Amino acid sequence: MFGMDTMTFNKIAGAVLGAALLVMGLGIVADGVYHAEKPEKTAINIEVPDTEGDGNAAEADTPKVSLASLMASADAAKGESAFKACKACHTAEDGGKNKVGPNLYGIVDHAIGGRDGFGYSDALKAKASEKWTFDNLNAFLAKPKAFMPGTKMSYGGMKDDAKRADLLAYLRSLAASPVDLPVDAAGAMEQKPETETQATQPKATESSAEQPKAMESSPEPPKE
Repeated sequence: MFGMDTMTFNKIAGAVLGAALLVMGLGIVADGVYHAEKPEKTAINIEVPDTEGDGNAAEADTPKVSLASLMASADAAKGESAFKACKACHTAEDGGKNKVGPNLYGIVDHAIGGRDGFGYSDALKAKASEKWTFDNLNAFLAKPKAFMPGTKMSYGGMKDDAKRADLLAYLRSLAASPVDLPVDAAGAMEQKPETETQATQPKATESSAEQPKAMESSPEPPKE
């Protein structure tokens, strides 16, 4: 009995060992037949087109709307609404007192740093010889620290061109006699030929008016 069990065990063990060797052999053969080289880089390199340069080029090709054009269609009422955020530092009424910032009544075309009783920064005093033209106000409101490095004004700036134009339209209205809106240089040149044409029209009228006089002075034909 014991001998038969030992033989049976040896047969089973031999069969298991043989099967294991067979599997290992098949694996070695398969690796030799279907061997694939390991890539040096495991990541897939996907090239993404550089759109940043194209975007800048497209932006550069887009014509920029002039301040005069923006001001022509600006809404002072919207600008007054935007000015509410400025009231914490500025007054807008005639004779209003200076606060953290100076009173802004009549600010358009006013001398920079010209409000009596207000302590201006050195950066602003350096521009005292200039005026708050529409262009200067527009540049200052867009980014104060870029227009006037060293300014004490903590306002970060208004990036939207149309909104700045609305605010400028409101600031323009803060005066007994608002200054004229800005005009494009190209627009002024286009109007010049029309002015010359209009100037020559009276001369043509005068020459035409002389014709009836000539006719009146001509002798009448003899009556039959």
